[in-house]
Amino acid sequence: MEVTASIEKERKTNLWGGGTSPLKASYGKIMMWFFLLSDAFTFSGLLITYGFLRYSYPAFSGPVSAFKPSVDYWPIPEKIFDAVPFLHGVHLPLLFVGIMTFILILSSVTMVLAVEAGQRMDRKDVTKWMLWTIVGGLAFLGCQAWEWSHFITGTEEGMALSNGVIIHGANLQVNEYGPPLFASLFFFITGFHGTHVASGVFLNVIIFYNVVVGTYDKRGHYEMVEKVGLYWHFVDLVWVFVFTFFYLI
Repeated sequence: MEVTASIEKERKTNLWGGGTSPLKASYGKIMMWFFLLSDAFTFSGLLITYGFLRYSYPAFSGPVSAFKPSVDYWPIPEKIFDAVPFLHGVHLPLLFVGIMTFILILSSVTMVLAVEAGQRMDRKDVTKWMLWTIVGGLAFLGCQAWEWSHFITGTEEGMALSNGVIIHGANLQVNEYGPPLFASLFFFITGFHGTHVASGVFLNVIIFYNVVVGTYDKRGHYEMVEKVGLYWHFVDLVWVFVFTFFYLI
């Protein structure tokens, strides 16, 4: 009876405490995986919708060098996203968004290093790598803000509509770069992802503060760093798909 009671007590206390819980993961990690799975369905739905709408429009049939934006066909990404800050008038296709992608992937590497340091209970290294992860996230958001600003402002030439009206930039009603749907989907999907990045930076700041004040040393583990790391890696992975759909296809 005593052995049975002891086993029952251990089962109740350790069910979600790690070690004996499902998949040998803590309650927090399992809930994070559930959240990420549901979020993956959301992003999948958005990108599939983009794909269907993208191919419901005809493609530009001429050579890329002769491309001119029109509401009649879907824009060519490398002719739209070719601006770089401080290089006015210089056309460098996809260079800036490539830099953005590199920054976000690099921040994922620093997060891996922070998790590894946490497993070693090395507060100094966790602090260092969490700080670099935050810097990377803020840099990406800054780049995205500039890209949005340039996209909204538009080019000097603009696009002439069939009625002779020239429009500049893009918003949810008009779009200099092609069909209005292109701008709407761009703002919604990249904005939705940007919101996730901003949320991740906020969480990373909280974790960074807790690391600095020694909260996780007192707990005896850095599992919270691992949980937030899962979210950060997910955000980075989603951007790879967003990058592929919007900028390469």
